[in-house]
Amino acid sequence: MESQNAQILHFLKQGKTISPLEALNMFGCFRLAGRIFELREDGWPIHCDRREVGGGRRVGFYSMDMDKTTWPM
Repeated sequence: MESQNAQILHFLKQGKTISPLEALNMFGCFRLAGRIFELREDGWPIHCDRREVGGGRRVGFYSMDMDKTTWPM
């Protein structure tokens, strides 16, 4: 079984965006921000777009820079 980091990275490499709720539903990941931190530490260019989702709540939606020259080797 792939690790959560590997699953999330594979998902982001496809040009998709992921939110914490989606990560929980798809990968059983309760701490998406923690997984993103680890991937960034490994050099992956992941961006966060904070969006209002209602009731004054803001949620981070994560995506990958699709310029592969910025990806770690």
